[in-house]
Amino acid sequence: MTFVVVALISAVTATALAYRDARTAVLRRTQDAAVNDVRTRVTAVAADVDLPPDQRSLARFAAKVSDGLGSRIVVARYQDLVAVSDPLADTEGRITVGLRSAVRAGDGARFQRVMWRNEPYLVVGMPVTYADGDRRFSGLEVFAITDLRAERDDTAALLDSVRAGLLPVVVLAAVLALLAAGTVLRPVRKLGRATRELAEGDLGSRVTVTGHDELADLARTFNETADALQASDARLREQEAKARRFVADVSHELRTPLAAMTMVATVLEEDADQLPADAARAARTVGAETARLARLVEDLMEISRFDANAIRLNAAETDLADAVRASLALRGWTDRVEVRLDEGVRTVVDRRRVDVIVANLVGNALRHGAPPVTVTLGTRPAASAPGTPAGGVSAGPDQGWVTVEVADHGPGLPPEARERVFDRFYKADAARTRSADDTGGQGSGLGTAIALENARLHGGTIDVAEGAEGGAVFTLWLPLRRTGEEAE
Repeated sequence: MTFVVVALISAVTATALAYRDARTAVLRRTQDAAVNDVRTRVTAVAADVDLPPDQRSLARFAAKVSDGLGSRIVVARYQDLVAVSDPLADTEGRITVGLRSAVRAGDGARFQRVMWRNEPYLVVGMPVTYADGDRRFSGLEVFAITDLRAERDDTAALLDSVRAGLLPVVVLAAVLALLAAGTVLRPVRKLGRATRELAEGDLGSRVTVTGHDELADLARTFNETADALQASDARLREQEAKARRFVADVSHELRTPLAAMTMVATVLEEDADQLPADAARAARTVGAETARLARLVEDLMEISRFDANAIRLNAAETDLADAVRASLALRGWTDRVEVRLDEGVRTVVDRRRVDVIVANLVGNALRHGAPPVTVTLGTRPAASAPGTPAGGVSAGPDQGWVTVEVADHGPGLPPEARERVFDRFYKADAARTRSADDTGGQGSGLGTAIALENARLHGGTIDVAEGAEGGAVFTLWLPLRRTGEEAE
């Protein structure tokens, strides 16, 4: 479009300039010829006129001047006498007052282009002077009226001819613009499409390289970058798969010796009262650490199953108020936690995994927060879904959300800790060797990560914020679904 507009403006400008120059040249040639003709004819005829003239001699003078000027109308004026070479011609409107004043001033021949009845005319006027050398004005004025319609028609024909050439010029410009745009923009569009595909995860996206210009260099650079990215992605995926297999294999291999260690530790703890004080303390420490190690191995195996997409929900419509109460009662937290549960809130969930989430969030609040710890169950409309919580959230269903909010009144979490609290093995206090993460004792930082994975498995998420009265507030978001509804 820019190419065509520039071509059109250039063509119009060139046409206007050509028309102006051609019109000026035609008119100048005509007016120069008219002035010379009038001056020559008047000089030749004026020698035979008697001054002062009467009406008859003045008319004869006008006729003689007109005879030598072809079709021009001649007007001769002497004071109040006026003679016209063509008595039927209306000359009053074609000779202006300004031109008469200029001629009367006696400063040589003058001319003026006028429009009379929408037709163009050239009027040349000159004074007749005495031939005694001092150019004294005799009082006789001569005006010759030349019709300019032929010149107007010539310049109009020229303008029409040039204007008719505008359409081919614009069409040619449009064709050239399309060819240029196709040559330049088509590779750019292909490159843009390939870039979008690459950004969407299609690492096999490539563009065809044609030519040896800058666009071809850009296409080659894009293909080389895509090749390097695909190779790097393949290496990372392979390393990640190896790391997952390693974690899963190590966790699996640790289960058997851990089972034996757990039995031995259990026996030692049971007989700890019969042992000396130092041995009893050591036996209880071994038992606690063995239990912690067993939980760590189970958490690692659970994370490995999430990474391998081997987790399946055993979902059923569940009363979440009953599920939350059962989770607290199973761990003996009923008296330590204040509950505010909306009754009758039912949705399709895997009850065991919801129990893991609730246990993790409440356990962390009890260990690292301060009382009172409150658990609030309610529902919220679809529009209130969190924007970008840790890990994001799937599109909420039209029915809304179920929320389980766990709040404490402890020191809370600083902003940098809130951003990473769901990272694997992250500990809010780097000075501590252990941080809380799941249902019992101290953990290694996997519990909140597992809780978030379980929430995502349901199509929900978990977010964390600072409480209005201090402390941390963890909120579990679960889609509100009924039996038979399609999962979001």
